[in-house]
Amino acid sequence: MIKRASRPPVAAVFLDRDGTIIEDRDYLHKAEEVVILPGVPEALRRLQEAGFLLIMITNQSGVGRGLFPMADVERVHEHLLNQLARDKVSIRKIYVAPEAPEQPSRGRKPSPQFLFDARDEFGIELSESYMIGDKLIDLECGWNARVKKSILVRTGYGAKVEESAPARIREAVVVDDFAAAASWILREGP
Repeated sequence: MIKRASRPPVAAVFLDRDGTIIEDRDYLHKAEEVVILPGVPEALRRLQEAGFLLIMITNQSGVGRGLFPMADVERVHEHLLNQLARDKVSIRKIYVAPEAPEQPSRGRKPSPQFLFDARDEFGIELSESYMIGDKLIDLECGWNARVKKSILVRTGYGAKVEESAPARIREAVVVDDFAAAASWILREGP
């Protein structure tokens, strides 16, 4: 009887998009308006080189609100992925929840469903993975999936969240920006 070697569990860093790795612009849907925040490509590359899978989880309610089609979101993501590829960064997968907040949604944050989907697709060990975002729903998404730690960045809406909901973010790590989040993760280890 041949015994198959089981593949070792993989750790991931789950990323919010707007306000976390790119500038937050209300209902961004034009590729030419994508601005990657300072230090993000280098920080993503460091995480990737340390063995983390990079997975983006993003709510894009502009689609559900009828403001723009899903094709615009896909063009924005293609542009972003091409920009990051220049820095040898590969986002393994992007999960998008296009529904408006009042619409039923399988994956809209704070739902952990996309993290579960990524776990099943890539063999990710959620308890060794991290969620980084600038909103309470990002942190909650990570907590709901039982990741190792949810990290709030002060970019985007993060500073306002820190100020307005200190008791609710007590379990989170709070840092200035994505580069600081990556440094914190790399100090903690997978």
